Amino acid sequence: MLAVLLLPGALRAFLPALIGRSALAMGTLALLFAVQESTGSYAQAGFATAAFGIANVIAAPWRARAVDRFGQRTALTTMASGQAAGFAALALLTEAEGVAALWFPVLSAAVGLSAPPLGAAMRMVWASLTTAGDQRTKAFSIDAVCEELLFVGGPVIITAVIVASSPGVGLWVTAAAVLGGTAAMTSSASSRALRGRGDSGARGDRPLRQPGFVRVLIVLLGVGGVLGVAEIAAPAVAAQHDAVAASGWLLAAFAAGSALGGLLYGQLNLKGGVGRRLFVLCVSMGLAAVLVSQVDTLGLFAAGLALVGLFLAPSLITGYLIADTIVPASGRTEASTWINTSVNLGASLASAAAGIAIERSGAWLALVLMGVIALALASVVPFARLHTIEPPADRAPDRCAQD
Repeated sequence: MLAVLLLPGALRAFLPALIGRSALAMGTLALLFAVQESTGSYAQAGFATAAFGIANVIAAPWRARAVDRFGQRTALTTMASGQAAGFAALALLTEAEGVAALWFPVLSAAVGLSAPPLGAAMRMVWASLTTAGDQRTKAFSIDAVCEELLFVGGPVIITAVIVASSPGVGLWVTAAAVLGGTAAMTSSASSRALRGRGDSGARGDRPLRQPGFVRVLIVLLGVGGVLGVAEIAAPAVAAQHDAVAASGWLLAAFAAGSALGGLLYGQLNLKGGVGRRLFVLCVSMGLAAVLVSQVDTLGLFAAGLALVGLFLAPSLITGYLIADTIVPASGRTEASTWINTSVNLGASLASAAAGIAIERSGAWLALVLMGVIALALASVVPFARLHTIEPPADRAPDRCAQD
């Protein structure tokens, strides 16, 4: 699978893209600590991070559409510059005195709105460098695994920076990561080649207009829901066992399971339709969530979370492959972003509901309910006849798809 990294131009775009993408893994924590230190209020910090997250999710498809239209270098550099400026403004704001509290969520929302879709853009680069089929699956797999590792390591790195200096410095580091990483990625030849279509494009090319794509998004809501519940259930179960410090290890087990799943998925030479794969993965994830809800000991719960996580990255990879299969090239950055948006929305909604269920009956109920919901949503796939979709036959890389 690592052979895809040796493709001409791959590492030159991929490594800086990872640096730029690390800003999302670090930014929320840096923002939370900075606003809390400045205002002395976790409530204000929570409002700021919520504004950042909601704005990021809402604007994601439109930012991706801009990349498809104007090309990676113009669109991504503009967005990264805006987000870096926002992080810098927040850093200055948190160090000033007498600042109205309203400015923190307002600026945080602006930072979220301008986040460059580097993950979706990098998947377009991978599509331009690889042939459709097994090679592209491997590329998407290693991309997903590295993204999982970013969200494991990013918070650790930014916490170390904050402890060694201050939350404001954490915001400056995040600004440098997104601006420097994006600039380096978009200066690569493989990214520059994706110049965009230069107009609004045909409405029929939009991802949401492709037959079955909305149903795929509905199915992935269940995947996101299980993710959201797992992230809330882990600290709740740790507290129940009087081992709050184990929360991080439980979440790490979940992330490790996802990374392992992505690695295995990339190594397997799978046959059959990508829609059928999505159905199997989502059903498996739902069943695993129900299974882990019945575990009592902390060690077995960690193993159970790793099992649930095993299906997360492969589900995302399969969603990207479906987008690559059924969406025209002019709309694939937007399509890839919709995949992430669906999972993130499912996670957000499930997190809110899980908190209520856990307070009333414990983590087991939240896991059972979300597992059943994921199974129900997975049943949409056969009715949409997506199980008949086959990965496209190997073809030459579509490097000029957006020229």
